[in-house]
Amino acid sequence: MSKPRDPSFDPVRRQLLLSGAGAAAIVGLSFAGWRRFAMRPAFAGDLAPARHFDVTHTDAEWRTLLTPDQYAVLRQQGTERAFSSPLDHEKRAGTFACAGCGNALFSSTTKFDSGTGWPSFWKPLPNAVGNETDTTLGIERTEIHCHRCGGHLGHVFDDGPPPTGLRYCMNGVALTFRPDA
Repeated sequence: MSKPRDPSFDPVRRQLLLSGAGAAAIVGLSFAGWRRFAMRPAFAGDLAPARHFDVTHTDAEWRTLLTPDQYAVLRQQGTERAFSSPLDHEKRAGTFACAGCGNALFSSTTKFDSGTGWPSFWKPLPNAVGNETDTTLGIERTEIHCHRCGGHLGHVFDDGPPPTGLRYCMNGVALTFRPDA
């Protein structure tokens, strides 16, 4: 009588288990460590001296003024997890402002559901935001920051609705909402 084969030595099964474990580890790191692994200092290097914003604070002051998640996004150019912000579902009339300095950024009349999991707008308020070229993911994107304090808000893409055709895809943690009275 032959001895039953140990399934752990099956090369196909072993390869599937190993590749599944590797994939699970990558997915786990991307979800668990989004703040730690995707950050870089805001306006680092040679951009820092050329930048001037009306609202400035030391790094220590920003850390005191902001929550850890706000700091990671606004000051270190992080990205919050998709579908995690209550502001993605905000439907009241009002104004979306910078969580760092209170600068009014977007009117609720320009907000739309992009299905991306982040609050999206087709137009900012006048003189509310600035932009920079961002190549951190190996592709060129347009980063959007608060015109008043320089805080990173998100990115703008050209796949939005009329009349502008733009989608200002913002991190909800970088925003506050002030309802109309």
